[in-house]
Amino acid sequence: AARTPCANASSGGLRPWWQAPCRLRQWPGQAAAAESPPMPRLIHPALPRYDFHTDVQIYISHVNQGGHLDNAQLLTLVSEARLRFFNWLGYQEFNEQGYSFVVGDMVAQYKSEGFHGEVMRLEMAPADFNPYGFDLLFRMTETRSGRDEAIGKSGIVFLKQPERKVTPVPQALLERLRAL
Repeated sequence: AARTPCANASSGGLRPWWQAPCRLRQWPGQAAAAESPPMPRLIHPALPRYDFHTDVQIYISHVNQGGHLDNAQLLTLVSEARLRFFNWLGYQEFNEQGYSFVVGDMVAQYKSEGFHGEVMRLEMAPADFNPYGFDLLFRMTETRSGRDEAIGKSGIVFLKQPERKVTPVPQALLERLRAL
């Protein structure tokens, strides 16, 4: 039997998922695989205007072995900007009225690499309101060149404390957000 790219040489069978990673390549003598369709991509258009912006620097702890901003660290920078956004509005992650918020989902589309020492501008704007939250759209650009780094959104969901139950967005905050 012909070996597949994921064949285990010792047994002739397929590698279980927990063994060493399988590289998709063509084995010698194997017919070229039919071209597969392109991978689906996220399309997240930028807004013409964002209501808030803050600048954050990429530290060496944000950089991965590839020498650029690590994808998990991008989320850290977006989280920092999100907290600054709420502080700008006069709110904290947990406020005195007994409300807090959590991120229900996150989408990021990378446009370019970010590097140690660069300063990124994170712009944010609320959108797509629903009874229990909204999307906080973001765009990240490098400040000196204006190069697009990433674009995306965080889905914000509100909780009532101490029950930690999903609750409608506090009315005062909703009015402030819609006024932006």
